[in-house]
Amino acid sequence: MTQPRLGFIGTGLMGAPMTRRLLQAGFEVSVWNRTPAKAESLRSAGARALGSISELVADVDVLMLCLANTDVVETVVFGKDGVASHGRPSQRLIDFSSSDPAATRQFAERLKNTCGMRWIDCPVSGGVVGAETGSLVMMAGGEPADIEAIQALLTPLSARVTHMGPVGSGQVTKVCNQMVVGCQAAVIAEMVALAEASGVDAKRLTEALAGGFADSTPFQILTPRMAASDFTDPAWHLRTLLKDLDTAVAQGQRSVSATPMSGLAAQLMRNHACQGFAEQDPATLINAYRPKPGCE
Repeated sequence: MTQPRLGFIGTGLMGAPMTRRLLQAGFEVSVWNRTPAKAESLRSAGARALGSISELVADVDVLMLCLANTDVVETVVFGKDGVASHGRPSQRLIDFSSSDPAATRQFAERLKNTCGMRWIDCPVSGGVVGAETGSLVMMAGGEPADIEAIQALLTPLSARVTHMGPVGSGQVTKVCNQMVVGCQAAVIAEMVALAEASGVDAKRLTEALAGGFADSTPFQILTPRMAASDFTDPAWHLRTLLKDLDTAVAQGQRSVSATPMSGLAAQLMRNHACQGFAEQDPATLINAYRPKPGCE
């Protein structure tokens, strides 16, 4: 059976390694990026870097998105000369982005009515390392037949794909994931600062608490970076985590489900982002708790 031709839009921190994984698995992948240089860099790996969305959509069977936020997804799909203007009923769109669940459901209906393409929301967790090693955890929303049809495409990218329900369910699940991650990031910064203020060597916290109830992937990633004030080469950005927490609060309002912890974590991160840290590592949250010069 002939392998489907793949298109990838959004070749940034996550999209680029995901594209390389697909190429290494033998898939034919064409790419387009709003910043052309990022797409061009994948040519050496075997990708075809195309000059427009229209060229890309005409050239593929399955289109994959990995974009910054809901607004960017809407622009790429429904903007002037976007995906919806060129899509075909035989094509599927897989959105790996973390987007608003309600908007995702609207996008799926709008795309189907416009050109017949089917939408699968498939946000991911695992970060850049997961994208590079093909160990991402994926949570998918869509029709069962569509999820089944794309399983082979997701195998090079993921350790696990869980079908959570109809379109939008994947995004709700990702929101749940980010509520835990965001609240952990906030309390980890609080915890490291407390250890330091109490005279404990915070660099030993990961060793001391590994394997206990407090252990987690965010704990193992953020704690040593906070303790060492190592904020170089961030694998993710504070603005992204803040965006996801804001989505959690909005989804809570829509579904009449309280989100007090996520709301507080979002406010703490918003204040920190306003101090110039939006584009920096969430580990910089520790700076919000450390004593400032001149403070007693």
